[in-house]
Amino acid sequence: MTTVELADERAPAATRLGLHLALLQLVFSLLWTTYVIYLPKLAAQAGIAPSAVILILMLDQAIFTLSDTAMGLAADRIGPLASRFGVFIALVTAVSCGAFVALPFVAATAGPAAFIGLIVVWALTSSVLRAPPLTLLGRYAARPAVPFLVALVMLGYGVAGAVSPYLGVIMRDYDARLPFIISSVVLLLTALGLSRVAQAGGPAAAPMAAEAAPKPLRGLPLLFIGAMVILALGYQLHFSINSAAFYLRFAKPEDLPWLMPVFWIGFNLVLFPASVVVKHRGGLIVMGIAGLLGAIAIVIAELAGALTVLIVAQFIAGAAWGCMMMSAMSAALAIGSTGAEGKVTGLVFSALALATFARIAAVAGGLQKLPDYAPLVQWAPVACWFVAGAGLLVMAAAGWQGRRASPP
Repeated sequence: MTTVELADERAPAATRLGLHLALLQLVFSLLWTTYVIYLPKLAAQAGIAPSAVILILMLDQAIFTLSDTAMGLAADRIGPLASRFGVFIALVTAVSCGAFVALPFVAATAGPAAFIGLIVVWALTSSVLRAPPLTLLGRYAARPAVPFLVALVMLGYGVAGAVSPYLGVIMRDYDARLPFIISSVVLLLTALGLSRVAQAGGPAAAPMAAEAAPKPLRGLPLLFIGAMVILALGYQLHFSINSAAFYLRFAKPEDLPWLMPVFWIGFNLVLFPASVVVKHRGGLIVMGIAGLLGAIAIVIAELAGALTVLIVAQFIAGAAWGCMMMSAMSAALAIGSTGAEGKVTGLVFSALALATFARIAAVAGGLQKLPDYAPLVQWAPVACWFVAGAGLLVMAAAGWQGRRASPP
């Protein structure tokens, strides 16, 4: 059977896999939002001081930084056997969901040590839902279809980002136990469904992935991950620290839940058009251009003199971040397409976690409130996106495409 015939045969299964991964990313991201909303209340019940909550969040990201890559490496070792891959995801997800459900109950009945221990278990095991599922796309989907399927997955992430502000308003007065149970059950069912999809669609497509695999790109993974860390840090500083302050120049605090999702609307709308460009031009060049455009959008947001201008700038910045995320995941799967998809994708997620850790550490240290450092925090996102974007364009010009989705 030729590569084209095999690609046609596996296309419906690959699309189902992409949709399932989008749902998985949506559910997992909303579960994380639920955790962040209730963590201060649960920590207080466990006898933990409010000032330590931000340290717990830093601990989470430190664990993710290590465990995301470790889970990616594990996925590479067991990935060729789809049945074993599905069992691996299902078992680890069951442990993760069990630890998550137990958090509100342990917080009310046990001491801080048991509560922190459960958080560590949950953080370690929840990494199985990030790099390993995306590894399936690199292993079992036709290369031309990967950018579109990654766009589907990132849509789940973007929708979760858009609805998260509303969840904070709706859920903050409810008891934590019911949301924790519901979100964990839904996540576990979604992961179990993913394991069935893996078993149904995996092995027959594996030879196609091997046949279309490009030669390894020496030196690229390290440079690529370094650029990803810088881009992610720019996103963290811009959206999580600066964006609310931008809006508060023109709006009231109660308007923020309606204004902050503008960024994610831009993120979601650009994913599929950008996937077409990635398919034909490569992930690195799309990341680079998006970084430069995003830097310009942040400058406009910084200097905006009216709410309308700020909304447009935030929309463009969100669209730029959507291009960066989608093309980064596509490029990661291409760079690792010789059997290291999990490793490279895991490193991308580790880069995202490391940037989140840095942002939380900056907030914990009050960096944005210090007069000497306020301009640095204000303009650092522009520098991050511009420098990383320019570097990625140089890498692409040097012949490191990161993604050429058309079969050779």
